[in-house]
Amino acid sequence: METPLYQGDSIKKLLLQREPILMVETLYTATEDEAETGLTVDADNIFCVDGELTEPGLIEHIAQSASAFASYKTSLDGNNEALLGYIGEVKKLTITGDLPRSGQEVRTTVKIQQVVGNITLFQAQTTVDGAPIANCQMKLSV
Repeated sequence: METPLYQGDSIKKLLLQREPILMVETLYTATEDEAETGLTVDADNIFCVDGELTEPGLIEHIAQSASAFASYKTSLDGNNEALLGYIGEVKKLTITGDLPRSGQEVRTTVKIQQVVGNITLFQAQTTVDGAPIANCQMKLSV
């Protein structure tokens, strides 16, 4: 069983978002250029319709995953404040299969592709039960 780096309330150290828009509840792993996050979909989630996480919810989850990773990396250098990040661009978004349903855990891996100044290009892949359901490139400004 894996021990997450951050989970539950502790994830709030990495993210500025709070309920009802908090879309990452766990940071499982992080290396120099890659991290994995998780979110268990709740029927009361602001991005759920009829018990299903919508496409904008998946995009917000991916963005918050990248932001949590960026804040985690700066925390290693002693900065203990969550970073304010903005989505600069979403490209090549592909959503395949069924959208996640209430009770399912969404896992997202974000991998740094390039950093220029305060802009980071991430490649992201989101899975449910190990099956890919979404991937994209995202530019995040922090």
